[in-house]
Amino acid sequence: MKKLINEPGAVVDEMLDGMVAAHPELRRLDGTNVLVRDDAPAEGKVAVVSGGGSGHEPTHAGYLGEGMLDGAAAGEVFTSPTADQLNEMIQATDAGEGVLCVVKNYEGDVMNFDTAAEMAGMEGVDVEQVVVNDDVAVEDSLYTSGRRGVAGTIFVHKCAGAKAAAGGDLDEVTAVAEKVVDNVRTMGMALTSCVTPEKGEPTFDLGEDEIELGIGIHGEPGTERADVMSADEITEHLTENVLDDLDLGEGEEVVTMVNGMGGTPLSELYIVNRKLQSILDDRGVETWDAWVGDYMTSLDMMGCSVSVLRVDDELKELLGAPAETPGLTVTE
Repeated sequence: MKKLINEPGAVVDEMLDGMVAAHPELRRLDGTNVLVRDDAPAEGKVAVVSGGGSGHEPTHAGYLGEGMLDGAAAGEVFTSPTADQLNEMIQATDAGEGVLCVVKNYEGDVMNFDTAAEMAGMEGVDVEQVVVNDDVAVEDSLYTSGRRGVAGTIFVHKCAGAKAAAGGDLDEVTAVAEKVVDNVRTMGMALTSCVTPEKGEPTFDLGEDEIELGIGIHGEPGTERADVMSADEITEHLTENVLDDLDLGEGEEVVTMVNGMGGTPLSELYIVNRKLQSILDDRGVETWDAWVGDYMTSLDMMGCSVSVLRVDDELKELLGAPAETPGLTVTE
């Protein structure tokens, strides 16, 4: 399998150097795989940080900047960052107002964030955590106790970051993040496996006439293998599972996300969005905003996920608040 890399073991290190070179508003902490805003710690505000394995770009460092994250830790591909590096990130971003850690529900991430929060707490930093578990495809997985945290995490970054930028205290920022977690659901699918740099081969075998439904974001197989379907049939399957779990009522408002897994053309994501919006119309659910693009990928996997977030006036204001990051810009 051909890849645009030098040494498989240097992918993350070289990627981070290239990212900082492209975005001088970001800074890499010496001797770590942690990127922070160049002005960190941002005085007078709660810091919002996140992290996880690499391979999901632009997640997480792509959301560093005004109105979103203050720090992002990158583990090796599909591997959690270490607790030591997470602790360094927390301490480097704390301006004395406290730090909220946004954690995807994968066992390694949860364990290392727990340890890092304890370490930072011993140094006098107020730390809170929210664990995102939006994936309706599983109740438990090979990698989690409980549902996995996937693309809905980006909505948590956006709302918590906006609340912090608006001057919310640590309790208020945490409460907003928890509200998003309670109201967002996601399900994903794959047309192909992804290929990790170190192995250089697909993480699972899939026939030309097969697809995987209910995938995570770490190259793991889905919960169901099916024959190839049309885009509309796939969208119906994903969306109906998400909407049924969210128990949306007629007249409610949502923000939707059709997220590419890294190898799917934008044209195909828009085709999925077309059907998604049609389903919502049929149910009497109003879409306040629709996001379409690569927000949380799985290397070069072909496929997508569908996320639906129930919104109220507070979440709409936070989602619409300005943000300036490499991966997402929102203007007034």
